[in-house]
Amino acid sequence: MTDGNFFEDFRVGQHFRHATPRTLTCGDAAAYIGLTGARHPLHCSVPLARALGYRGAPLDDLLVFNTAFGKTVPDISLNAVANLGYADVRFIEPVYGDDTIQAESEVIGIRETSGGESGVVYVRSTAFNQDARPVLTWIRWVLVRKRDLSTAAPDALVPALPEAVSVERLSVPSLSQAAGLLEKATSNDRFWGDYSIGQRIDHPAGMTLEEADHIFATRLYQNNAKVHFDALAMQSTQHGRRLVYGGHVISVCRALSYDGLENVMSILAINAGSHVAPTFAGDTLYGFTEVLDKFDLPGRDDCGALRLRLTGIRNNHPVGFPAKDISSGKARYNRDVVLDLDYTVLIPKNLSTHIEGL
Repeated sequence: MTDGNFFEDFRVGQHFRHATPRTLTCGDAAAYIGLTGARHPLHCSVPLARALGYRGAPLDDLLVFNTAFGKTVPDISLNAVANLGYADVRFIEPVYGDDTIQAESEVIGIRETSGGESGVVYVRSTAFNQDARPVLTWIRWVLVRKRDLSTAAPDALVPALPEAVSVERLSVPSLSQAAGLLEKATSNDRFWGDYSIGQRIDHPAGMTLEEADHIFATRLYQNNAKVHFDALAMQSTQHGRRLVYGGHVISVCRALSYDGLENVMSILAINAGSHVAPTFAGDTLYGFTEVLDKFDLPGRDDCGALRLRLTGIRNNHPVGFPAKDISSGKARYNRDVVLDLDYTVLIPKNLSTHIEGL
């Protein structure tokens, strides 16, 4: 369907096999670093990745997520007003250069908004590699315009969403002497035991979003949603301009979070996420992270997990910045918060010694 699906075109149980499988390459990995400045060493160094037990440097988790997400846009969110949130995002298997991914989605919930001009569509999407093995699965919900405002509203069904991905459902790779190898690569000795629940980490660096960069990012991910692609169409909206794709905001904020979380290896899951406010070219993003929880992984003494809350803010330095505004007597997001991301990461425990020669 060339004009995409509108709200009234969706029904619970509907299944989509999304078009255009995508082979990801080392060129995509380099482009991603150029767009975000990501520095997580597992995705940057082939010798390090191989020494850790991988067959090569796996592609950045969010590069894979954004590419898989882009596959779903023509069917799910071409006519979206906004992507509202994420839940139960699980990174199942590493993706490498020259792997090919494709995606499928099922509609698991639907409800019309009170104004009747749009509706929220809930989908479960899964990305598969060339061997038909799942590499990533996620739930998202998106606000989609109606084609015909007189169309009767469907029966509402809002799916129950998990509060977090349980430890039993996390996919954890085998590792080899991770702490010593990473300390040598990052020149940092903070590992799982050095973080505490309730700790806040203000990330010092900021990044200004350029118009060319965020448009290139959506093209890289083949995300052709009108709100990101079509400047003419967006002139008549309340914003009057294109919105930065929320996945690009997540990627930039996570890249900025490297300072203070240098030895985090990979993302295991995204428990919940919200794009709290729109982001535009010219905004400068900063971020801070709170440690929500830390826990052991079953049968593993070499690594553990941290549950983190990453808050992305625009045009404000994070030091002393309150995520919530209580001036009205109610706790609401500060107006400059653009991202609230609850996610779980893999990080080594400091049990090994330094490895020479890497």
